[in-house]
Amino acid sequence: MHDKTTTADLSLRLLGRPLDELDDDERRVLDAIAERRLISRDAADIDDEGASFGARLSDRVARVGGSWGFIILFTVVLVGWMLLNSAVLERWGMAFDPYPFIFLNLMLSTLAAVQAPIIMMSQNRASAKDRIAAGLDYEINLRAELEIMRLHEKLDQMRFHELSEKVDALCERLEVKD
Repeated sequence: MHDKTTTADLSLRLLGRPLDELDDDERRVLDAIAERRLISRDAADIDDEGASFGARLSDRVARVGGSWGFIILFTVVLVGWMLLNSAVLERWGMAFDPYPFIFLNLMLSTLAAVQAPIIMMSQNRASAKDRIAAGLDYEINLRAELEIMRLHEKLDQMRFHELSEKVDALCERLEVKD
């Protein structure tokens, strides 16, 4: 159905360069045009296919840690911790982390030290996904431009053929009158 000469012809005709000078994206687009197949793909699906367990986990941690639910719950836990250790348990002398809440500060520091790099991993992953999406957008845009160029060629050919027929008809009419 599709052969390399067709792709090579498209390369020369539409891009003005031989096939061996094209990059992978351009070749992929020309192959898709020659094979008459779709090239659109979802960047998220492509990224998720190659994602490791750690990458998916970092996305989940960032999604939870960056939500209002987490902020509200975390605030409730912090206020509860402070009230419990300053008002309730201190009356009976059982406060395990009295003011200035040194253990709470240690836990918050530990959480920040662990959570920050995990969120950075998720942001790096999102950046990589954006690069994939940009590459896919380029392919789609290139495909659209090349298809428009092909349509213009076909229209030009149709116009030329129509004009050629009219000229032939006029020539015949002129020959008949002579």
